[in-house]
Amino acid sequence: MGIARSSFYAQPAARPDDATIIAEIRAITDEFEGYGYRRVDAELRHRGFLVNAKKVRRLMKENDLNPRRRRCFVRTTDSDHDGPIFPFVARNFKAHARTRCGWPT
Repeated sequence: MGIARSSFYAQPAARPDDATIIAEIRAITDEFEGYGYRRVDAELRHRGFLVNAKKVRRLMKENDLNPRRRRCFVRTTDSDHDGPIFPFVARNFKAHARTRCGWPT
C-alpha cells in the first residue's frame, strides 16, 4: 500500500468544532472569572480538549470572553484619626507670573 502500518491502524483524533470549544470556554470563564487565554487553554487540556492556544485566544477575543480587569481602589487619605486636621491654606492661591528661576517676584 505504501503507508506505514502504524499510520494505517491509528485512528485520527476527532477535532471538536468551534461551537463546542466556545461552550467549554464559556463554562470555564464563568467558573473562573480572572482566567486569560493561557489558563483557559490549560484548563481545556485538563478537560480533554486538545486546542491550540492561538485558537483559544482568537475565539475568546471574537466572543468577548476575555477577563475584565479589576481596578483596585487606592486610598490616598486617612481622615479617620485622632490628630488635628489642618485647614487647606492654599485653596485660593493663584500663580500669576513666573520669573526666570521659576519663582514669582
